[in-house]
Amino acid sequence: MKRIAILGSTGSIGKSTLDVIRAHPEEFRVAALTANSDTGTLMRQIKEFKPRFVCINDKSLALKLKIVAGNKTKVLSGEDGLSEIAGEGSIDLVLLAVSGIAALGPLLNAIEHGKSVACANKEALVAAGEIIMRRAKKNNVSIIPVDSEQSAIWQCLLNNDSSKIKNIYLTASGGPFRKASLKDLRNATLEQVLKHPRWKMGKKITVDSATLMNKGLEFIEAMFLFNLRPQEIKILVHPEAFIHSMVEFIDGVVMAQLSETDMRIPIQYALSYPLRLSGSHLPHLDFYKLKELHFEKPDVKKFPCLGLAYRAAVELGTMPAVLNAANEVCVERFLERSLRFGSIPLVIEKVMDRHKNGKNPDLETIKQADSWARVEAQKIIEDKQ
Repeated sequence: MKRIAILGSTGSIGKSTLDVIRAHPEEFRVAALTANSDTGTLMRQIKEFKPRFVCINDKSLALKLKIVAGNKTKVLSGEDGLSEIAGEGSIDLVLLAVSGIAALGPLLNAIEHGKSVACANKEALVAAGEIIMRRAKKNNVSIIPVDSEQSAIWQCLLNNDSSKIKNIYLTASGGPFRKASLKDLRNATLEQVLKHPRWKMGKKITVDSATLMNKGLEFIEAMFLFNLRPQEIKILVHPEAFIHSMVEFIDGVVMAQLSETDMRIPIQYALSYPLRLSGSHLPHLDFYKLKELHFEKPDVKKFPCLGLAYRAAVELGTMPAVLNAANEVCVERFLERSLRFGSIPLVIEKVMDRHKNGKNPDLETIKQADSWARVEAQKIIEDKQ
């Protein structure tokens, strides 16, 4: 039985992970649960799964949790609590569903303690992918991708020599504005942005999907996860979203991974790897009903965030961290209704233009670039008001 720590258990990925565990109680045990501030959801999860460890980011809420958790559960708080859980010796697998760059600390701590990590966070890998993968290799740790696209690539590559890859095809649904005009995009409302046509996700990733920044971040993430060059990765708009990604080998053979659009499918495989467990609780494709699959080249002019991600992928250094940090600030301000949707790529580009890229950065330099970009993005947004 694998003992699982779910960092970010109250978000969409965390809840889907708990659904998988409910379906396979003989295979998995919840060892730890963590949340940012959603104590109501976390309390219900504690009562059901009775974990040994719980962590809430908001320290003022820790005392409230202790009353519910009881004496058998250790209640922690803040970043230190997250890192302690990530390195806890009794835990077999860390499911990392904390959003944003905040996941970097616990991710590195899990690696340093030799823990396998099922990673649903792309921002940490974008900002510090080279450092993360180098440390994972040194500690003989597996970084198991959870995002459907990266999981698809990983599954297509199993038992195949990565040096025989010609191209990786990262598929994108195209989001809610695939057929929208530039004018529609500039004036898109929050409600329109959050209506994704295929996936039910958290607000941040849904906004990123609407700008196609999510696919840009996945582009950089795939470079680090699979040791690829930018020219070996192609983005392909596939509105049906049944093909989650494809790998083309040098002999012309293309391997694709297909499944329904349900995050529990890649989550279950990340938890059970190297085994495959029954998916009777999961939706299955009906090929008799598929009829057609469509593919398009992404429009970088209409979705400039994708072009900015390409730029960061080529320049590397601290630029991916700057791209990610500026985007996080813009998305947060958009969700607060204090930044127009069409202004998101404009702010990010200005931050990148002002940044003096640092090549081969260490962790401290990456953190400094991240902090600088956040401040700079806020300044640019305020100047636009």
